[in-house]
Amino acid sequence: MSFLTLNLDTVKLSDEQFYKICQNNRELQFERNTKGELIIMSPVGGESGNREADLIIDLGIWNRQTGLGYTFSSSTIFKLPNGSDRSPDAAWIRRERWEALTTEQRRKFPPIAPDFVVELRSATDNLKILRSKMEEYMDAGVLLGWLINPQDQEVEIYRQKQDVEVRNLPTNLSGENVLLGFNLSLSRYFEI
Repeated sequence: MSFLTLNLDTVKLSDEQFYKICQNNRELQFERNTKGELIIMSPVGGESGNREADLIIDLGIWNRQTGLGYTFSSSTIFKLPNGSDRSPDAAWIRRERWEALTTEQRRKFPPIAPDFVVELRSATDNLKILRSKMEEYMDAGVLLGWLINPQDQEVEIYRQKQDVEVRNLPTNLSGENVLLGFNLSLSRYFEI
């Protein structure tokens, strides 16, 4: 996914202004980092889109079976406590945390850090920028995150207050104590 970052140093967008920009330009995907920079992202290609959909399907099926929370696609922007507005490729939030939000908060960009996020590196993604985004998620309170990097045949596992674990693909991933009972085999998604 290629992107354009606009430095809005002298212009501070309010949350409502950012929301309106996103609503008025639905053909584009926006994010804001902790510096307040506006990031405009292009759509992903077919291969990345298919992988992303498969990951969301597996996460969603597990969630329907357990009823433990809510699954979100890359179209969802979360207003994170650290001031950024981010859209992971897939996300999950525990039921009680999501249901504690008001209807209005759930309708717009929810002011909450997901419990779990996935970022899937596409062919045009800059790895350094994705790693920075993963650190931003952890700083915002995300408990578990996976950065799947098919180009280098690796997955990076991010956990609160722990060093990043790097595994070679193919591998099996566990939802650990965040996504109880969720296991994902990456072998069928990422053939060597």
